[in-house]
Amino acid sequence: MKNFKKILGVGILAVASLIVIAADHIDAPTVQGGTSDITDFYAFQGENTNNLVFVANLQGLLSPTATASAAFDEDVMIEFNIDNTGDNIEDLVIQAVPRNGKMYIIGPIAPSQTGLNSTITAETSKDVLGVNITSYGMDAVVETKNGISAFAGPRDDPFFMDFAQYSAIIGGNATSFNNPGSDTFAGTNVMSIVVEVPKAMIGGSGTINTWVESKRKQ
Repeated sequence: MKNFKKILGVGILAVASLIVIAADHIDAPTVQGGTSDITDFYAFQGENTNNLVFVANLQGLLSPTATASAAFDEDVMIEFNIDNTGDNIEDLVIQAVPRNGKMYIIGPIAPSQTGLNSTITAETSKDVLGVNITSYGMDAVVETKNGISAFAGPRDDPFFMDFAQYSAIIGGNATSFNNPGSDTFAGTNVMSIVVEVPKAMIGGSGTINTWVESKRKQ
């Protein structure tokens, strides 16, 4: 089998944005408006209750016009981190690396190193799930391999936030949100990576800590 690291042409990477706790739309100055800017991270039980789903959204506030030309940055890897022992150190990672119109999914697998630097873990293509990146306006392309399913491409931003009302509350001009509120993100899109994996691949006692990072090639 070919050496997968050579195919990707990726070596050591360094953190481009910090752990996402909730929403982070245009809040991180060092990556604001860039291709490594993470807007949201979601982790939840799949429709198949034996699976977990991990979602990272990037490049927020894309207009429909801008979405048509938006693309994943080939110098940026998205890394889902999973701590299944409760020590807040990643025991497993899922790495998502874009190349030539495809998103390559590696893992879940034990990382070769923990912390702020990462290397591509897979050595050969048998360890990797590749999925064509869905074009804007097209039906979602999903690929499955070894029980893992993945999607990558543009999607409507699912996060709901009424920033005008939030600003009014912070400014002391309102005491609560409206029901219904006004969705600040309505009509905008994100670049999304979705990975669904069997719980059996995650391990642990039933409780995990999980976070996501974008890491830029150095």
